[in-house]
Amino acid sequence: MIVGMNHFTIVAEDERKTLDFYVGLLGLTVGHRPELGFPGAWLYAGGAQAVLHMYFERPMPAMRTGVIDHLAFSATGLKAVKARFDTAGITYDLRRQPGAGTWQLFSTDPNGAKVELDFDAAETL
Repeated sequence: MIVGMNHFTIVAEDERKTLDFYVGLLGLTVGHRPELGFPGAWLYAGGAQAVLHMYFERPMPAMRTGVIDHLAFSATGLKAVKARFDTAGITYDLRRQPGAGTWQLFSTDPNGAKVELDFDAAETL
């Protein structure tokens, strides 16, 4: 059965803003993507598996896939990431998860997708 998450796919309305958010702000890297017959990008988080696929220049689906609430990524460097968001003027909600103390930074990408970054409870601001 299921052994892990493979990837998420984003329908990117603005290629540059979307890549600036995920690559420039969050630090994912653009990597190998096979020729699929339409423009897009596959983003990697340091491993051999692309964690985020996106496609560009395609019409937004008439029925948006709104049943997915958000994308969550494990992250490190809370203080530096917070500073990057502040410098870029990107709004976010930073909170601690009750019980575990995990830091959770919630933001919205340029396409309206909610993104959660989870940091170890031991990290400090």
